[in-house]
Amino acid sequence: MFPAPFDYVAPASLDEAVQALANAGGEAKVLAGGHSLLPMMKLRLAQPSMLVDIGKIQGLSYIRQEGDVTVIGALTTHAEVERANIPLLSETAAVVGDLQVRNRGTLGGSLAHNDPAGDLPAAVLALGAEIKAVGKNGERTIPIDQFFVDLLTTALREDEILTEVRIPALKGRTGVSYKKFPQPASRYAICGVAAVVTLGADNTVESARIAITGVGPKVYRATAVEQALQGKTATEENIKAAAEHAADGVDVNGDIHASPEYRAHLAKVFTRRAVEEAVRRAQGG
Repeated sequence: MFPAPFDYVAPASLDEAVQALANAGGEAKVLAGGHSLLPMMKLRLAQPSMLVDIGKIQGLSYIRQEGDVTVIGALTTHAEVERANIPLLSETAAVVGDLQVRNRGTLGGSLAHNDPAGDLPAAVLALGAEIKAVGKNGERTIPIDQFFVDLLTTALREDEILTEVRIPALKGRTGVSYKKFPQPASRYAICGVAAVVTLGADNTVESARIAITGVGPKVYRATAVEQALQGKTATEENIKAAAEHAADGVDVNGDIHASPEYRAHLAKVFTRRAVEEAVRRAQGG
């Protein structure tokens, strides 16, 4: 199919891009890599009146250190993130789509699109990142726990553009892991689990952040799993028991690829696997 008619602008600066979004009154979409938005437009699942292409704006593709924070520009591609050796984020970027998608798709585009089966939203949520956005009222920082609002919906305002992702350094004996059950054709996650686990000296779990994608209408923190792990010794038995809560309180998706019951089962299995590997890494394995 062909997309519905739309206007196209390619601003040379962030100020111009923000102004174009503001003028469109909520009817515009930001175009970055385009791998998510353009297929939806071809199917007319998305029909923006305008595309604001930010690909020509200089200074939005970078990876740098600011103290103990890794700072990543919105137009940094999945392939660049993969090569950067950023804990958890790089291993997650490595399993996004295929080589072509990773070379074209961007971190900022993936997060702003907020596909319920996207990989990278799970990683940044588990890492406790911060999002920087620029709009007509200036710049603001959004904690990642407040960023993913609902299906294909984020905390970004109509005139705002995601510009930067800030990843705090891991502290102490912390291990990470991303485990995924992919849809064979698209490589989207039927279930994907990102785990960040910090252990005390006696191998008890000091803290855990578990983020799950592909299972509900948006990526989510498996807080019941985190609470079940907190303060417990990181044994196989305790991890398995905690993982049983992976789909607690979630409106689990069902489609041609997996029933709600099967997705809930996958959430438990892949949560156990991700946490077990994160624990092994935290222990130096």
